[in-house]
Amino acid sequence: MKTPIPKPTRVADAYEMLKDEIRSNRMPPGFQAPEPEIAARLGMSRTPVREALIRLQAEGLVELIPRRGARVLPIRAEDMQEIYEIFTSLEPDAAAALARTNPTQAQLQPLTDATAAMERALDTDDLDAWAEADDQFHRHLLNLHGNRRLSGILETLYDQAHRARMITLRLREVPLQSTQDHRDILEALKNGDAERTRALFRRHRERAAFELLNILENYKLPLL
Repeated sequence: MKTPIPKPTRVADAYEMLKDEIRSNRMPPGFQAPEPEIAARLGMSRTPVREALIRLQAEGLVELIPRRGARVLPIRAEDMQEIYEIFTSLEPDAAAALARTNPTQAQLQPLTDATAAMERALDTDDLDAWAEADDQFHRHLLNLHGNRRLSGILETLYDQAHRARMITLRLREVPLQSTQDHRDILEALKNGDAERTRALFRRHRERAAFELLNILENYKLPLL
């Protein structure tokens, strides 16, 4: 009897649920479990969970271990250094290219909303909400830029970086400067100032990389 092929929607559901568990560190770095246990955790059958885990392995979030299930990959300083080098190389040019199109206020509304959400989150001391709004700002900017291949490359790296951000978020200073960076970048975009947008974005990513790597290298964090 042939193994039933999982419905695409079930695989997609399993993928999104697992990715959310990993991004939020509810399944933290080093977490390991057999596939039946993971499927039970999600309340799903094993087949779509297996397909979702294969996809997450390709994205660098888990590794599949024969006869032992899946393990959430650790967060390593050297990996984050490479990822932030890519961010610093690619994102500023993408943002500058967007600025040159003189985007309308309506087009920039998702970035305006994300920046406002970051500011509200700081007002209420909700760092989890801040991190989500920060992530959405960068994703929306890529969507506005419109290069699907670039988006595909960076979206996967955003998920890996988000895990590190969630672990280190409460070990750093309150992200007031980062929030102001986003507000400044947004204003440069509104003004169609490509060179200022590029410079601000590069400085923002360089500062973020320095802060993150300093924490990863100097704190003894669990499961790294």
